[in-house]
Amino acid sequence: MDEKRLTILQKFFALLLCSIIFMMVYNFAAWYTSTLTTVPSLVFVFEKYIPFIPWAIIPYMTSGLFFCTVFFLCKEKEQLIVLTRRILFVTLTAGFCFIVFPLRFSLPKPEIENPFLQYSFQFLKTFDSPFNQAPSLHIAYAFIFWSVFRELKKFRAFLMIALLLLGISTLTTYQHHIIDIVMGSILAHLSLIIFPFRKNTILYRNFHVANVYFFAGWILILMTLLMNQLIGFLALIILWPAFIIFLVGFHYQKNNIYFLKNRAGNISWIKKIFYFPYVIIYRISWIFFRKNKVPVQVFHGLYISSRPDSEDLKNFTASAIYDLSSEMEEVAALKENPGYHFVPFLDIGTFDIHETQKLVSDITKHYTTLPKDGKILIHCTMGFTRSSVIAILVMKNILSLSLEETIITMKTINKNMVTPSYLQDFLKNFKI
Repeated sequence: MDEKRLTILQKFFALLLCSIIFMMVYNFAAWYTSTLTTVPSLVFVFEKYIPFIPWAIIPYMTSGLFFCTVFFLCKEKEQLIVLTRRILFVTLTAGFCFIVFPLRFSLPKPEIENPFLQYSFQFLKTFDSPFNQAPSLHIAYAFIFWSVFRELKKFRAFLMIALLLLGISTLTTYQHHIIDIVMGSILAHLSLIIFPFRKNTILYRNFHVANVYFFAGWILILMTLLMNQLIGFLALIILWPAFIIFLVGFHYQKNNIYFLKNRAGNISWIKKIFYFPYVIIYRISWIFFRKNKVPVQVFHGLYISSRPDSEDLKNFTASAIYDLSSEMEEVAALKENPGYHFVPFLDIGTFDIHETQKLVSDITKHYTTLPKDGKILIHCTMGFTRSSVIAILVMKNILSLSLEETIITMKTINKNMVTPSYLQDFLKNFKI
């Protein structure tokens, strides 16, 4: 009982702390900006087509309700600490922006006939400010709220819809301009990156990577809007890579390992065109930054490398190839090999435990049936992580070495190997 009460007190203290900081920062910024002679507005031409929807005030005002309840939905201490840090970071950073780069909402609100909605807008006018605009705290908080809500088993879909309506309402109640929404989204994802939840847990790794992609996507959206002001519709071409980046982030959240290459390891021409910005970035990175271009022998019969090209494969013939790269199509010489296997893992993402166990078992079984001069090649794209991790597990399984011995051996062979903390924990807890 005492432990439960202590947990509630901790949640209440976190709410109280964030509420006090919010009120101090928000009210001071609003007062300071109101003393300025002129406060500019940044409005895009197309915003005049955004409709004013009076009833949208209802989802708009749910932000306060979510703010008061989200702390009590945290299930563990780490989640509460991360949430508090994110809220405080967003509040303080937004307050700094309100003071240094003040903006004002500029569109007049139409008359409201419904008495209840009229009262709601009057209430909002009393407590809200027309100055604290970019970044929108409503938007930034909504993303942070979702980081907790998505962990819930009940009412998850309802809360997602409610947050979407909340986000839309910032525009349709004429409280914020588009620039405020984009800046709020950027700030939210920056907080998610700086203060990750369960940083060393392999199952949450993809969420961290996805947030980086989402952050980059919002940056491109901001660039599109600003450049559109300068050079016109030509800037809209940036929306293409922005959309691709958002989509890749979504695939990371879902661990969709076949979003680009099919199960045979091929990339269709439609996807090559559609994902061209993503594919070309990986191609350029592969050309300039890959290591272990020529297959390196881990122990007799087992080799690892980055994704090779035809030149790298001269004088090398493999009995079996395990392609772990989900980003680049396999070189024809290897894909045509009868022993070619495509087992993708997302770059710097999670290692699915069941798929990894199955892969290690398959390679181990294949190794026991190798001919005298047979070779197994395991490769990823850049040669830093995925191929090394799988080779470590295979080596440990075949040679019956301890994990420490295996990692030391691998680092001696592959000096470019990268094993961040989340992968070290994964290796320690992995059982074949």
